[in-house]
Amino acid sequence: MSYVDGMVCAVPTANKTRYIEHAKLAAGVLKDHGVLHVVECWGDDVPEGKLTSFPMAVQRKDDETVVLSWITWPSKAVRDLAWEKVMQDPRLSPETNPMPFDGKRMIHGGFIRVVEA
Repeated sequence: MSYVDGMVCAVPTANKTRYIEHAKLAAGVLKDHGVLHVVECWGDDVPEGKLTSFPMAVQRKDDETVVLSWITWPSKAVRDLAWEKVMQDPRLSPETNPMPFDGKRMIHGGFIRVVEA
């Protein structure tokens, strides 16, 4: 059964083009290591909440936009084996290709699909 990694982060709005370029490069690296599908979504209608919200979760600043992303792996086993290789891939090295956002405020996790319609 396929496995999904999901991420939410806050990206400086001025870095939108850099983020998209970085995401395209990362998608290629991920696919080289077994990912089936990559989706990157730039926030358009992401309201502030009173108790919880995407903006609150990632401590979005006024000059930032919330981004939602997910990647689909063939299985958790493939994902577990591939992540270490992805993180060591020189194309994603922070020295040569720094992330255009604050990775410390990124939320991420792995998910088992239970419904797909």
